[in-house]
Amino acid sequence: MELTARVWRAAGLSAARCGPWWWGLRGCSANGGPEAAPGPGGGGGRFHAPALPGACRASSTSPEGLAPQSQPRPGHRSQERGARLAAPAAAELWSSREGGLWKARKRMERKPLVIARTEGSEILFGISPCSVALSQSRRDMFRLFLKQSSGSRRFVMSEFVLQATARGVPVHYVNRKQLDALCRGHVHQGVCLEATPLRFKSLAEAEKPDLRDEESPNQQLIWLVLEQIQDPMNLGALLRSAYFLGVDRVVTSQRNSCPLTPTVSKASSGAMEVLDVYSTDDLQSFLKAKAAEGWEVLGTVSKPEDAENIPVISCSEFRWNKPVIIVIGSEGDGLSLETQLLCHRMLAIPPGRALHPGIESLNVSVATGILLHSICSQKLRRDD
Repeated sequence: MELTARVWRAAGLSAARCGPWWWGLRGCSANGGPEAAPGPGGGGGRFHAPALPGACRASSTSPEGLAPQSQPRPGHRSQERGARLAAPAAAELWSSREGGLWKARKRMERKPLVIARTEGSEILFGISPCSVALSQSRRDMFRLFLKQSSGSRRFVMSEFVLQATARGVPVHYVNRKQLDALCRGHVHQGVCLEATPLRFKSLAEAEKPDLRDEESPNQQLIWLVLEQIQDPMNLGALLRSAYFLGVDRVVTSQRNSCPLTPTVSKASSGAMEVLDVYSTDDLQSFLKAKAAEGWEVLGTVSKPEDAENIPVISCSEFRWNKPVIIVIGSEGDGLSLETQLLCHRMLAIPPGRALHPGIESLNVSVATGILLHSICSQKLRRDD
């Protein structure tokens, strides 16, 4: 073995290139080294180096190269013929293995079973939206789809089964791919609910006082009005903040506004399932009517210089002493000029530092949460 390596080095050859050819051609002896050609009397004889292939043969013109050999040893041809006969068997073995891997991969990539939807239904997804929807009577529900779970989620899934059974909703256990297909790749947390969609309520219903207003006629009211909010994630976050902070009504414009979709319900963490949302096709007329009734209409602006000849105050300076409407504009353009001109005052959130150009405003749902808390916290202190 050491002799072979020295011969390769002397010839300027690489063991990595010629090694596989050498051992395949010569075979290995019992002690792991190359077999020696038999000498006279059956004993070990001299070492005969076979002819090198073209890829491994040293250049004959090189002073360090080996002289090319005229003919290979007779025994080599039988070894080469055996290698050629063994090649088809190895190729057949590899082909069978490759075919098995291909079939397994195709089984993994098989499309999930398509579940037919009930006509006129939509798919709610996520633990909170589905749980709250099951506890309410605002939707017609058709089927509950659950992923079989173990560990911490097992108790949650058993609660869903109890809720669905109490409402007479069939429960189906499906795999994750089927749940992904049902909710089109959204984060479902192992739960999907097939139900009818929620619709906006008419503005005429918003004018009817609820039981709390009749019991407390002097209670201060706060309504949140949304003009052309288009992002479902923003709408869901707005509804969640409005519900948490105690807003009495949420009104949205019909034109260029996001509908009440399952994504909105997921972003609201289920608040959309319990909070009534009203809609109007004439926002300006609605604001004029409320102002005539004695309500204060407050617009919102990110920078005071953006207001059109309307007083601008900090949200911390506002004092709540009458029913109030807060109007929130769209994500990119804010309030339209027609809506701004109907506002009595504009609220702004003062920044805590000098702002870099391009990041001078807050996300609409974050800004609304700050404004609502600034006003609703006064209501809480008065009730104490």
